[in-house]
Amino acid sequence: MSVKFKISFKKSHPKQESGDPLASGISLVGPNGISVILVHGLTGAPHEMSFIAKFLNNKGFSVFSPRLANHGEPLEVLRDTTWQECYQSLRKTFLDIKEKKSGDLIFVAGLSVSALLTLLLADEFGSEVAGVSCLSPILFYDGWNSPWCRHLLPLAYFLGLKNFFYFKEESPFGIKNEMMRRRVLEHYKNASLENMKDVSRYGYPYYPVALLYQHRLLVKNLMKKLPFIRVPVQVVQATNDDMSSSRNSQFIYDTISSAVKDILWLENSYHVVTVDQEWEKVAQGLNDFFCKVAVLRAERKL
Repeated sequence: MSVKFKISFKKSHPKQESGDPLASGISLVGPNGISVILVHGLTGAPHEMSFIAKFLNNKGFSVFSPRLANHGEPLEVLRDTTWQECYQSLRKTFLDIKEKKSGDLIFVAGLSVSALLTLLLADEFGSEVAGVSCLSPILFYDGWNSPWCRHLLPLAYFLGLKNFFYFKEESPFGIKNEMMRRRVLEHYKNASLENMKDVSRYGYPYYPVALLYQHRLLVKNLMKKLPFIRVPVQVVQATNDDMSSSRNSQFIYDTISSAVKDILWLENSYHVVTVDQEWEKVAQGLNDFFCKVAVLRAERKL
């Protein structure tokens, strides 16, 4: 990543009324009585969950991927988004599915920062959430491609400059697969802070530093709750993750109190495991974990 500095005296765009997060997301109905919510990463889009969604739907799952709050809106709107607003997008989706698919087991999987949102949902709703899969979770930005200047972020927060800094996404974009990386590059190469196209489909080429501040607040909130999480949890991470090291998954695994918990390590991927070299291994891992938990619940062993 590189850092871009922008000073603008424009007022922030007004935020849209929060509507149905699934209105511009993914909804695939399946017959097996199990629903799965797939949550894209911060600054991403539901599209990055589409491979996994189709795979699981072909296995019989009903699959839903909501769009997080203010994603697809102008960058200034996204910049002003709080972690609580993103969590409410997931929470509303969960409650809507719980009402519409009464009797279904509901599993939740989140990518990157959204993996933390799924853990918050598990903390709030307990066993009403059948299980959680954390894909490339980020508690600490400590991967080999994390920007060195992240250490200066507390100064930017203290000086009130967090709304003026943006990270520009650059290769490898969290993706090891060269063909997929070229597709992302084609989308990002001509992007500027004033001109971004198709963010509703491909996500944002820029990452507002203000969102890193929100991530910091989210982690602080979650850390107090991790030891009390008891629902089944799966963590999935590449050992060569460019944004967050394997200690993120290990920390979650070691801290939660779940009786059922698994780790799936990937050897040939980077951060965005839902579209990278081993996405099918990830999808199969989710399928196996969800089915295992469903059997345990049916046998009343959970």
